[in-house]
Amino acid sequence: MSKPNDLVQGTLDLLILKVLSLEPKHGWAIAKRIQQISKEQLQVQQGSLYPALYRLEQQGWIEADWRASETGRDAKFYSLTTAGRKRLEAELAHWNRLSHAINLVVRTT
Repeated sequence: MSKPNDLVQGTLDLLILKVLSLEPKHGWAIAKRIQQISKEQLQVQQGSLYPALYRLEQQGWIEADWRASETGRDAKFYSLTTAGRKRLEAELAHWNRLSHAINLVVRTT
């Protein structure tokens, strides 16, 4: 049985890109924002988040730079690249098609 905070496979990239489309954030802040926006229903573990951030950076969809966080400590802040914005649009379109199709199936009586 799945738990409420389990992410649908393949959605983590979409969530990260969406959060970063608003403003640059460091890893912990990305995870907290996803949790906050989802009203505590989604929790991204560090073991999933940081490999995803690395992968997105390698693909050129996000970039990172070191700067002081709100606590004054240096943190790696991630932001969307132009390619990342295009990828976000494609991911959103795919998600909308997929979720619409799933809704058609589960709502059929």
